[in-house]
Amino acid sequence: MDISVDCVIFGFDEQQLKVLLIEQKHPDQPSRSFKPQMALPGDLVKDQESFDDAAARVLMELTSLKGIYLKQFYAFGNPDRVRDLKDREWLRSFRKNPERRVVTIGYYSLIKMDDFKPKPSSFAGRVHWVDVYKVPELAFDHNEIVDRALAILRHELMADHIGFELLPEKFTLSQLQRLYEIILDKKLDKRNFRKNILRTDTVKALEEKQTGVLHKPAQLFSVKNPRTS
Repeated sequence: MDISVDCVIFGFDEQQLKVLLIEQKHPDQPSRSFKPQMALPGDLVKDQESFDDAAARVLMELTSLKGIYLKQFYAFGNPDRVRDLKDREWLRSFRKNPERRVVTIGYYSLIKMDDFKPKPSSFAGRVHWVDVYKVPELAFDHNEIVDRALAILRHELMADHIGFELLPEKFTLSQLQRLYEIILDKKLDKRNFRKNILRTDTVKALEEKQTGVLHKPAQLFSVKNPRTS
């Protein structure tokens, strides 16, 4: 049995939540029926390599991204997860033991897309940011992995308020609500959202308002840091 890692990198551009996908490179001698598939950045773990080190290496090798905090979130071990007909030709071209069972460890991260410029390498032919709500059929069981990562992200957004790093240092409550609505994929009541966020004591009001806007300037907030407040 082999062990692999797969990385679900969620990107936010202030308008959409996207996921980073690679397009598998063509085999050296593809058949006429071969169709390159989109997939998550992932590969096998090397001997004597930790899962965390493997995830960072694989992401760097396939997308040129580095310095990203990756969080392990689930293990996927269906015995048939890499045995679908659509995956066999690619596996035979790029894996030494294409018939072996593979268990994968899922990692996810949430980044500002403007801060990182992915580039394909290794067996990644291209790299794409895809709207997380319009993900096509992927290689292996990668749709299931994306769905599981999104569910975890939503839970941690509500429980731990992990989305603040995606906002400017100073932000409005409308910007914060928009971020929540995009990740949760639903509209939120403005009054209840603001009341609930202020109740969590995670943000602090600043004595500043927006500038350079056509509408009435809104009050600015920042994340409250309990270690310095």
